[in-house]
Amino acid sequence: MTRLVDLAKVLRSKNSGPFELTMDILMPDEASYRRVMESGVLTKENIAKLYRIPIENIRTLAHMDAACGVKITILRTTPSGTVGDRDVYGAQQAAPLMDLMIP
Repeated sequence: MTRLVDLAKVLRSKNSGPFELTMDILMPDEASYRRVMESGVLTKENIAKLYRIPIENIRTLAHMDAACGVKITILRTTPSGTVGDRDVYGAQQAAPLMDLMIP
């Protein structure tokens, strides 16, 4: 078992407008990408549990084979820049993905 952060070349998050967050996972090579994809760990169900959101709040879970990457877009629980927003740029939201264990 290996943590996703230890396999990925890039693991980041950012705003996708004021109401959505996007997480990008880019693998360094096709073998690592295939390992993650074949593990079955990156599912809408697992992401919803990890972020403690309803599955309906996951807008996108896209696998990009040519780029050896995955894009996840979710609804923000608090719009960017409003009262109560703790991460106006959405730059710290990939942290929950870091410790996902990949067989």
